Amino acid sequence: MKTEAELKEIVRQKYSEIALQDKETNMSSCCGAGGCSTEVYNIMSDDYSTLEGYNADADLGLGCGLPTQFARIKEGDLVVDLGSGAGNDCFIARHETGATGKVIGIDFTSAMIEKARKNAEARGFNNVEFRQGDIEQMPITSNVADVVVSNCVLNLVPNKHAVFQEIYRVLKPGGHFSISDVVLVGALPNVLKETAEMYAGCVSGAIQKQVYLELINANGFDNITIQKEKPIYIPDDILINHLSAEEISSFRAGGIGIFSITVFAQKPIETKQCTPGGGCC
Repeated sequence: MKTEAELKEIVRQKYSEIALQDKETNMSSCCGAGGCSTEVYNIMSDDYSTLEGYNADADLGLGCGLPTQFARIKEGDLVVDLGSGAGNDCFIARHETGATGKVIGIDFTSAMIEKARKNAEARGFNNVEFRQGDIEQMPITSNVADVVVSNCVLNLVPNKHAVFQEIYRVLKPGGHFSISDVVLVGALPNVLKETAEMYAGCVSGAIQKQVYLELINANGFDNITIQKEKPIYIPDDILINHLSAEEISSFRAGGIGIFSITVFAQKPIETKQCTPGGGCC
């Protein structure tokens, strides 16, 4: 069983490789760092290209939803994007915040930060900032963000509870988040949970949907709403690298589900008691 530090390093190395690849390679890969299926498909991501503020150079095809589409961003908002990659969601959020708003992207991979900063500078975006850091310990002051967004990132983090604590901390009272992520219904075969390639590919790092929602509730958020949900299909020519043909058949028949969900939740305007992540305990 790998430690949290080891899992983080796997993801860091994988996404450093991804930063140097083109979108087509990333989208056709189960793990983002090399093609591994003969089928033409896209496991995770949705099409961003119709959204205002979209920049193709910043879209690495690594998301599993469209959180910025559902994030209710207003002009003048301060938006924080967790796991900002090459800047795609940040640039769409910037279009919504306008000139009076600000967007801060956080990523712990230096290659991604460099790529995002180059993309922002090339477009003259002076109200978009990228900070290198761990989203379990965000380099952001408490109670400053109006909106937090994230796209297929929390499932890569071993300590998801710590991330939701941090989201609660950085949001203003009354602020909210919209997060797209991968969750499970039923148990994945152990071999998939333990395979680093699948972990970095956003599947075996996922947790049960109900547990995910309970984590949000346990950290003091209100108005928890699933804004969008879609099933994710993993082709057999990926699974055959990890399971026998018999195990694949059992997996398909077992009612196990892998889903992309986009979740909204709000930090209460008034905190009635000490809440984990609220800074009072």
